[in-house]
Amino acid sequence: MNKIEDQSFAVLRIVFGVVWLIDASFKWNPAFLNNFTDYLVQGAQGQSVLVQAWIHLWMNGVSINPYVFAIIVAIAETAIALGLIFGLFTEIAIAGGIAMTLVIWSTAEGFGGPYMSGSTDIGAAIIYAIVFVALWLGRSWRYYSVDATLRKKLPFLYLRW
Repeated sequence: MNKIEDQSFAVLRIVFGVVWLIDASFKWNPAFLNNFTDYLVQGAQGQSVLVQAWIHLWMNGVSINPYVFAIIVAIAETAIALGLIFGLFTEIAIAGGIAMTLVIWSTAEGFGGPYMSGSTDIGAAIIYAIVFVALWLGRSWRYYSVDATLRKKLPFLYLRW
């Protein structure tokens, strides 16, 4: 890969981070924080028994304190967004983004279902996961990032995991 291709992945990382920051700002809205379980309930509607069981498993865990889980989601999305925008611990932000989007896709989006006549898409979150993988494969942290500087000065922070 040449320098221009590497830089384009960095630009994609920053733009995607801005998208995540906009989305994270919605998560701080009281409508989301106070109605967190409603998103899971909606994701279960019209799903197969297996998908409903999966979503209900998550609902049982979240029902302990839905407000705290909503705050955790808001904090996580904000941290992912800032990690992408500034290129700070980008690999961790990308891994967290992949995990979060797969959880969202498999719960609130019900794997993009229901899969029946008239279904029109597979959900947006799975596409986000693919973008995160592209950012990882394109090593988007190499340019326009705090990581590029910190790796040189504090290499112990960037041990491979």
